[in-house]
Amino acid sequence: MLNANNIKIPLTVPAGAREEYIKNYLDITKESGRLMLFAGDQKIEHLNNDFVGDNIAKEDADPIHLFNIASQAKIGVFATQLGLVSRYGEDFKDVPYLIKINSKTNLIKKDQADPKSDLLNTVEQVAEFKKTSGLNILGIGYTVYLGSIYESEMLREAAQAIYKSHQHGLISVIWAYPRGKAVDNEKDAHLIAGAVGAMACLGADFVKVNVPKQDGIEPQELLKEVTQAGGRTKVVCAGGSAANPQEFLQALHNQIHTANVAGNATGRNIHQKSLDQAVRFTNAIYGITVENISVEDALKIYNSK
Repeated sequence: MLNANNIKIPLTVPAGAREEYIKNYLDITKESGRLMLFAGDQKIEHLNNDFVGDNIAKEDADPIHLFNIASQAKIGVFATQLGLVSRYGEDFKDVPYLIKINSKTNLIKKDQADPKSDLLNTVEQVAEFKKTSGLNILGIGYTVYLGSIYESEMLREAAQAIYKSHQHGLISVIWAYPRGKAVDNEKDAHLIAGAVGAMACLGADFVKVNVPKQDGIEPQELLKEVTQAGGRTKVVCAGGSAANPQEFLQALHNQIHTANVAGNATGRNIHQKSLDQAVRFTNAIYGITVENISVEDALKIYNSK
């Protein structure tokens, strides 16, 4: 368990912000050192494809479903854009928030143009919003597409966002995805490890990556190189598209206990379920990530009525 004495505080956090950084780090990890991030940024990223369709709960069409889950389930933090938080935060003041400060849609495919995700809000705006709203905002999130011809711009913006977030005592989580015409295999473990190492060079607290894939090798084995590349910058894995709950929970357990992954960032596998199912599944994920329970006990939580 973490406490104020054993957190490695980056030197970019000034003396006047160290207490705030410690508080936010302990809160976002629930003193476990691991991050259970409920991802709700897909309203821009994937438009309505993730919220309406076959095998998607009807209530997922309304953004309030995300906030209902975040308020009723056990989470480390709920990540979404500032505008959405400004609309619903008044009714969900107890939710811990992470503000995603850049986003793009998926309409333009990579064979049309390399991806670029521009700033929606600055860190200064997030810090001011935290002050004026009184909400429990713990950090900021930013996506970098390594391999894009625009990577240098995104790297610079990410570096500045991390530095400025630390100046305010906020936690930084970087979504790091190799993507673009120069990238042959986005799920290559060596490449993902390189992306994590690059984000460590920027000073990120956590890096969210896709789970690597290679025929004949278990993902948790591939992830060992990825987590080693991060060092003190911790790696969390994206939840990905809809998966069987038992397989999802087993994979998460394997990632944490075999490859030293420091948690998960899960969206669709949670919010596409009905509220009751979503809360139970989130609590099962939280149990494995933060409370260190077994897959069997996590399944009992999910299957409870």
